Amino acid sequence: MAGGKHFSENQFTLKEVFQNFSSWIAYFLSQWKILILAGIIGMVLGALVSIFKKPIFNASTSFVLEEGDAASMGQMSGLASLVGVNLGSLGSTSGLFQGDNIMELYRSDRMLDDALLSPFNENELLIDRFIAFEEIDKKWASKVDIPSMDFSINREDFTVSQDSVVKEVAKLIRENQLSVTKPDRKLSIIQVTVSSKDELYAKVFNERLVENVNEFYKETKTKKTSENLAILQSQADSVRAILDESIGAYATATDKVPNANPLLSSATIESKKRQIDVQATGAVYEEIVKNLEIAKVNHRNNSPLIQIIDSPRLPLERTEIRLVKGMFLDVQLLGC
Repeated sequence: MAGGKHFSENQFTLKEVFQNFSSWIAYFLSQWKILILAGIIGMVLGALVSIFKKPIFNASTSFVLEEGDAASMGQMSGLASLVGVNLGSLGSTSGLFQGDNIMELYRSDRMLDDALLSPFNENELLIDRFIAFEEIDKKWASKVDIPSMDFSINREDFTVSQDSVVKEVAKLIRENQLSVTKPDRKLSIIQVTVSSKDELYAKVFNERLVENVNEFYKETKTKKTSENLAILQSQADSVRAILDESIGAYATATDKVPNANPLLSSATIESKKRQIDVQATGAVYEEIVKNLEIAKVNHRNNSPLIQIIDSPRLPLERTEIRLVKGMFLDVQLLGC
């Protein structure tokens, strides 16, 4: 190799590093006026943002969700099978809602629509409050005449435009204001947060949404067992009425021949028929009552437990850009 050189062309020395660094410092010093001007502009913009940007209020509700006791249901199924009762036939919705499904309910159009159309106060619905502070009527003025709409009428009487407005408002809330999370995936604690520029709206909407969803979840989770329980109760009442009637008929037939001649079997035919009716109806009633009691236990075990841990209280937690933070944040953005 000529001259003993073995360094590649793209390698550089420490001296060259210091020379490049010095040239960059010289360049920035030559542009000090522009840098100072950019810093002042950034501080002013940050201050304006922190002054005029409204704070965001966060209303949060956390609750623990415990599903029906599957272990006790397994034990009961085993005991019930010993007496010839199949608990599966009495209804179970254990596969209908499992774990995280309730979180999707909070994001569904139906639950959001029901919350929006619920009262905010005596004279205003939550959707009216949302439209007012978000100025939706002005933003969508070219597409729809929101001020002429009355959302307090029955949902079945809504026009296509009203349904569209409700759907779009629910979409805005789902994408920008609603958060449904599990703080810890190992626990059954769910946190529902509504963030809004209107503090009272955030609190009330959060409460309405949690109330509606949790109630709907409980009803749906136990719907099948409730229906089976009602059917068994109705059957028990009907058979009991027939049993009471059969007992009365047997007593009447017996009273007609109080001292029957044992040599005349025909005299006791009627009373024996009534006695057989009483025995048969009694056996049916006993079986129905047994199934009814097991169904009651099944219904109780299938009912989920939803216990509120924390609920929103005024004043709500607020998120806002402080003056100093906003000034330095914009300085950094302009510097980039």
